[in-house]
Amino acid sequence: MAIVTMDKIVSLCKRRGYIFQSSEIYGKLNACYDYGPLGVELKKNIKEVWWQAMVYEHDNIVGLDAAILMHPRVWEASGHVEGFHDPLVDCKQCKNRFREDEIAPEKLAIKQCPACGTKGSLTDARQFNLMFKTHMGAVEENASVIYLRPETAQGIYVNYKNVMDSSRLKIPFGIAQIGKAFRNEITPGNFIFRTREFEQMEMQFFVKPGADDAYFEEWKQKRIDFYERMGIKKNKLRFHQHGSNELAHYAKAAFDIEYEFPIGWKELEGVHNRTDFDLSRHQEYSGKDLTYFDDESRERFLPYIIETSAGVDRTLLTCLVDAYEEEELEKDTRIVLHLDPKLAPIKAAILPLVNRDGMPDIAMAIYHDTKKYMNTFYDQGGSIGRRYRRQDEAGTPYGITVDSQTLEDGTVTVRDRDTLEQIRISKDMVLNFLKDKLTQ
Repeated sequence: MAIVTMDKIVSLCKRRGYIFQSSEIYGKLNACYDYGPLGVELKKNIKEVWWQAMVYEHDNIVGLDAAILMHPRVWEASGHVEGFHDPLVDCKQCKNRFREDEIAPEKLAIKQCPACGTKGSLTDARQFNLMFKTHMGAVEENASVIYLRPETAQGIYVNYKNVMDSSRLKIPFGIAQIGKAFRNEITPGNFIFRTREFEQMEMQFFVKPGADDAYFEEWKQKRIDFYERMGIKKNKLRFHQHGSNELAHYAKAAFDIEYEFPIGWKELEGVHNRTDFDLSRHQEYSGKDLTYFDDESRERFLPYIIETSAGVDRTLLTCLVDAYEEEELEKDTRIVLHLDPKLAPIKAAILPLVNRDGMPDIAMAIYHDTKKYMNTFYDQGGSIGRRYRRQDEAGTPYGITVDSQTLEDGTVTVRDRDTLEQIRISKDMVLNFLKDKLTQ
């Protein structure tokens, strides 16, 4: 079996319209990417599956869409203004820049650059804040500085009372959010694995202190089960527990769900026990009472928070890597994306075998019938084999072909992307067939 590399994924993404480099015609903007026709569909499907699993399948989790721009005091309270830094060093010889913690200690001791090998060429470490600054109002002055949010979680914390009161929720309950975040990453890379503009899927679950350990374990299991439901290979997933040297200052416990990418085992999602750190800080900085009153126990307390935090872009990359296969056939190699049908950008390709005898008209009618309910694709260009291959690369699970037998008995061929098996069904049953398959 051929090895999956990041270069192969990048090539397929551009070739099939999943992901493009941002501003490519102007020489590109580093670590920023645009999602093409297939990429935007896959992204939408991932978010919908996450929302279904997180919100609709729980009667005590609701949604939120907080503003990207927030009061600057939010980021003071959260610790981002003071502590959201990377220690960076520059090489005076080759002009490369590195995070200090990425350089081997023995090389750091003699200031030897990992790129050019020059000893004594590294500068002392300097702290770079990772938040993007902008200005609100007509005058650019220090008093007008605000930030593009580096995470979506703070929007949940500052709204927790509004959501709780308006939704009449009682602890335990959760707030889910999908939204853009921005980080001025100095050393981004590996395609969309780490970018400066990205989208997060986060859920913050508010619990009573003392019950946090049990809920933490429950959410760890729910979150790793989610990826298996999406069709991700189980043997490519694992937990990594944060040791005392990795644990964030706000966390009582933290686990990463890791996936084995072509670049090695890397974080896919974080599950954290954040204790009452966030609410206590916002209570202190805002002067507002954020405590919760428990009617049953007659106690008042600041809730603990169990956080699940995943990146949409990184999840999408995981789906592409996990689904990619180069299948050796008798005469050539078939590249195929074995995406779960509920995630696949195109659900079915509608194909007339030849462009005559009324076949295109029948195929176009089926396309219009199905397109109203799901994303299907009509294609009549090239040989049927070439069209199948294009759809295999795109991850389309089903090919619906109108052929000469269709003219005789009204049936069409349904080709399965993964097994290559073909069956015949009535052309009038195509929509119901696809609906049934996509809900399995």
